[in-house]
Amino acid sequence: MDKKVDPALYRLAAEQTADYAVFLLDTTGHILTWNLGARRIKGYVAEEIIGRHFSIFYPRDVVDRGWPEHELAVAAVEGRFEDAGWRIRKDGSRFWASVTISALRGENGKLLGFAKITRDLTERKLYEEALRQSEERFRLLVDGVIDYAICMLDQQGLITSWNSGAERIKGYSHAEIIGKHFSRFYAPEDLREGRPWEDLAAARRFGRSEQEGWRFRKNGERFWAKVALTALYDQDGQLRGFAKVTQDLTDKRHILDLQKAAKNLNEFIAVLAHELRNPLAPIRNAVLVMAKASANDPVREEMRNTIDRQSAQLARIVDDLLDIARITRGVLNLERSAVDLAEVASSAVETSMPLIEAAKHHLELDVPTNRLRVNGDAARLTQLVANLLNNAARYTPAEGHITVRAWAEDGWGFVAVRDTGRGIDRQSIDHIFDMFVRGRATRPGEGLGVGLALARRIAEIHGGSLTAHSEGENRGSEFVLRVPLVDPPEAWEAARTGPAPATAVPPLVPRRVLVVDDNADAARTLDKLLGSLGHQTRVAYSGAEALNMAVEFRPDIVLLDIGMPDVDGYEVARQLRNLESQPAFRIVAVTGWGQEPDRQKAKEAGFDVHLVKPVDANELTRILSVQSGATLH
Repeated sequence: MDKKVDPALYRLAAEQTADYAVFLLDTTGHILTWNLGARRIKGYVAEEIIGRHFSIFYPRDVVDRGWPEHELAVAAVEGRFEDAGWRIRKDGSRFWASVTISALRGENGKLLGFAKITRDLTERKLYEEALRQSEERFRLLVDGVIDYAICMLDQQGLITSWNSGAERIKGYSHAEIIGKHFSRFYAPEDLREGRPWEDLAAARRFGRSEQEGWRFRKNGERFWAKVALTALYDQDGQLRGFAKVTQDLTDKRHILDLQKAAKNLNEFIAVLAHELRNPLAPIRNAVLVMAKASANDPVREEMRNTIDRQSAQLARIVDDLLDIARITRGVLNLERSAVDLAEVASSAVETSMPLIEAAKHHLELDVPTNRLRVNGDAARLTQLVANLLNNAARYTPAEGHITVRAWAEDGWGFVAVRDTGRGIDRQSIDHIFDMFVRGRATRPGEGLGVGLALARRIAEIHGGSLTAHSEGENRGSEFVLRVPLVDPPEAWEAARTGPAPATAVPPLVPRRVLVVDDNADAARTLDKLLGSLGHQTRVAYSGAEALNMAVEFRPDIVLLDIGMPDVDGYEVARQLRNLESQPAFRIVAVTGWGQEPDRQKAKEAGFDVHLVKPVDANELTRILSVQSGATLH
């Protein structure tokens, strides 16, 4: 049952409300009533304010533009008006007011006046303003940071903010990048592996994730970045998005790479000195023994064999050094032909067998009988697999197991070398193919630390790959070569018939040979070798001496060193070609310079043949057997 409320009770509630200023206005805006809240908020007592116009509470500029009258007009038409703004207390202080004005009409619809309720929200306004200013300062601070790319992401990884550092580092303007997914900064291989979404998941799971890796700018240039992703949650624990901070560490990484390269180079020089001393020591000892042995003493032959083996080792070291130069300059060329990977594996085993047998390893060779045809350089591929086998032999304790397998799969040919040796720890496996990197071998003769780097490069220029796998230290390792197979080309079918028979070497004809070298030992030993082969020789130790001796001796062949101190071999060759009244003769470079540009320069200077020290005796015999004017191949 409805119970009628005494109107006096309503009046009493309005008058005694302290948190709100509640009062009545007549139709023109003059104040009719005044409650406790109005006195507390605005500072006037009832006797001071009743009868005055309510515009007294408004700032002068607001009154001048007629805003109080506008409020009453809107309330009269719409029945209600709400506003918030600065108002004035009796003491002249300002406060932020939330105002509601309601029109009061009688039963016949006639406007009787207005009810006005004002609430003091100054503290809230000041808090909101402080928060706004703090957010603005933070925004300006973030936007002013140019050394870090700072951006916000939504829950899906779409970019919602972009500072000036991000624009500088990544190259995108604010308009270009807002709304785009942050995955566009990742490398293609990272995208294939789903790395951007994994990073978001990690930040979502752990609150924060950090990574270092290659990222890409707008122009396609890559840079080394340190990235921190932080998940942002609201007060209810709901994920709102992510803060992403990226630092460009390219310069720092370059410095670290240079420091690493310098460290590796220093280690390489130390290793090179060690590797050179190893064969030099037995060579010197063998020479001393031969000097004391009689002519018919069998030990002389033994020492000769020692010198032959160790000089061959020196030649291999020089070849490694040349390969380093070729890799560095990107000029590691191939002589392609039809190649069988199974035969490559077998040849590599033959090459590495002395090292394998010395360690008493157990070798298992598993290659197919059908051909694994690839278009490649047989010598380089054999070198690659032999490097893997030598590596396995060195890093596997005695009587270990080494397995070599070759097979075909999905258009690719594979050769895998697996061992039971030291294995590779997780930190090292990413760097195992770097230049000059060497592990702790179990056997002497570790090499120069270029074998795996060279092997990978050979694989790559064959259009393939070389990968390393290991379950950790002392758990062995496996290296897998992958090369694309080819259909049997005509060259392959021709290769199956076997190599063409070697061209017969003409019978030995004594030649007049002028040897020119500023290294006296090199000149005299070559002179003795030529004499033992039945040739008539003269020796010159400088360019000037060679030119004078050529006029007198009239040689058939000149064996000419290039790097001489007074006049280099190139100039000597040019002057020899200009000698008058000389019979035709050939000029053969015998030099330590063996790169392709060296050969081309020698040809331009007038050399007919280019030989690299140490000269192979069979090759020298073949050259001396060719008549002057004949073409050498």
